[in-house]
Amino acid sequence: MSMDRRGVSRRNILGAGAVAIGGAMAVPGTAVAGVAADPAGRGNGRTTPEGDLILHNGKIRTFDDRDRTVSSVGVAQGRIVGVGQSLGQLKQLVSRDAKVIDLRGRTVIPGMIEAHVHFVSLAIRPGYHVVIENAGDIAGIQALLSARRRDVPEGRFITAMGGWHPNMFAERRLPNLAELDAAVPDRPVLLFQGFSGPAATNSQGKAVLEAAEVPVVVGADGLIAAGANATAALYNVRRTQTFDDKKRSTLDAMAYAASVGITAVQDQVGFPVIGPPAPGQLLSNFDHYRMYDSWLALHREGRTFIRLQMNFLHNQNDINLPELTQRLNNQFQLFGDDLMMTGGIGEWGAPGDGSGPAWTKAQQLIAQAGWRNTNRALNLAQLEAEIAGYEAVNAEYDITKLRWRIDHVPVVTSELLDRLRALGGAVQCGAYSYVAGNGPAAGAPFRAILDHGIKAGIHLDGVHIAPLNPWYGVYYATTGRNALGNLINDGQQISRDEAVRLYTRENAWFLNMEDKLGTIENGKLGDLVVLDRDYRTVRDEDIKKIKPLLTTVGGQIVYDSGELTRRH
Repeated sequence: MSMDRRGVSRRNILGAGAVAIGGAMAVPGTAVAGVAADPAGRGNGRTTPEGDLILHNGKIRTFDDRDRTVSSVGVAQGRIVGVGQSLGQLKQLVSRDAKVIDLRGRTVIPGMIEAHVHFVSLAIRPGYHVVIENAGDIAGIQALLSARRRDVPEGRFITAMGGWHPNMFAERRLPNLAELDAAVPDRPVLLFQGFSGPAATNSQGKAVLEAAEVPVVVGADGLIAAGANATAALYNVRRTQTFDDKKRSTLDAMAYAASVGITAVQDQVGFPVIGPPAPGQLLSNFDHYRMYDSWLALHREGRTFIRLQMNFLHNQNDINLPELTQRLNNQFQLFGDDLMMTGGIGEWGAPGDGSGPAWTKAQQLIAQAGWRNTNRALNLAQLEAEIAGYEAVNAEYDITKLRWRIDHVPVVTSELLDRLRALGGAVQCGAYSYVAGNGPAAGAPFRAILDHGIKAGIHLDGVHIAPLNPWYGVYYATTGRNALGNLINDGQQISRDEAVRLYTRENAWFLNMEDKLGTIENGKLGDLVVLDRDYRTVRDEDIKKIKPLLTTVGGQIVYDSGELTRRH
């Protein structure tokens, strides 16, 4: 069957049947001891990774209706089959080949779900990419870059793009040329911040970029100014990227997600363009018809291991909305399997954030088609305009069962939340102010929203302006403090259990997967995270340091630090 120009066919999605990871890979900056894999990289026709597993002798936070904490859980054929039984009883429910792991008192939570992220951007990062959001300081960045150097061919760039901010590093700045040279003297390096820089490079990178097709002005200290200069550097690295490079980056992105406990993402894509990379494009610009090609290829090969749901963003300010119209006429929503499926419309169906004829027409088309819908609100005026727009559409087409939502919501009122809830709507609370927000009320108003009772979730909005690691989001929601340690969201703090519940049980609803994900209950998919410390008892500052020891998707181990599984 030929593929349409979106790169997606019915056969490609239904026939992929991904199960295993096609080989263990190292994640820069993490301790991957091994993953469940088919060494040949072949799928076996199942539609979700299926593993038999018992975890026992731990503190397993189920987040079920009774909010139980139990000591054991069993997974058979990818689904949870026992919660809280004895080891002997669980062994009767799983295969003889089931892996049995003594947790030694460790805490387990459901797989974490990031319901508003631009994950495909991380999955197609150019170069041999390194995630540096957890580095802590320049020495940490140097160690990550140096570790990545081991498998990088001569002349190829090592990159670290988006998801971090100098506020997250002790020195509050980017590394300079000498520091990058000390880490990697014999391969070009490019660090790129945010959407459009600034950037930094080493001596090899400076030489390459200054002589590139689109020359880049690089300072003597290796720094590259934000804007056209930085995006020229980005273009010069992107233009050399092959399809195999994209597949490698996609596997690396999945491995990093697993290493921080994320087992499912709802992708909000980026600012769409058509065609190959061009000078001047931002890190968030990529071809929205081809952006998932590498993920689709890996899915067909049975090598995907993080659950991906793809929303569709449309940015045409044309009252006829030709792209959105064709999407709604020819695409199925929530179509695929448990590892890869389409979602709804979002982060928006047309620009405007609640205003303008194109935005208004888009809401009408989406409602008429019966699709799930996402918009964002960056201030109170946008939130009010969007809710009014939803109400106007609902007068003509019933949207109360479609799960229309509004994301970010740095400010709310009870009256507006009442109106949105009456439409069956929900809010996604942004935690991205952790990176560079200012107080005293940077938002989201977590406490007010949870106390109101409207359906709510949490997101960091990674991987351009904010990190992917969900524990930064938990830290911010519970302390109200940003990366500098300043209190910027006072009075809106929530409990640690509430924050983790948002990232698990509550976020599953936003994927229309609450019957499969988000809690540890019989019949749910076996997505589990074993933590290295108890999030309930650690100091506030140590919340940011929480790491998984083990992450499973459908009972298959997809990240393993080795601490619980190595022979003693």
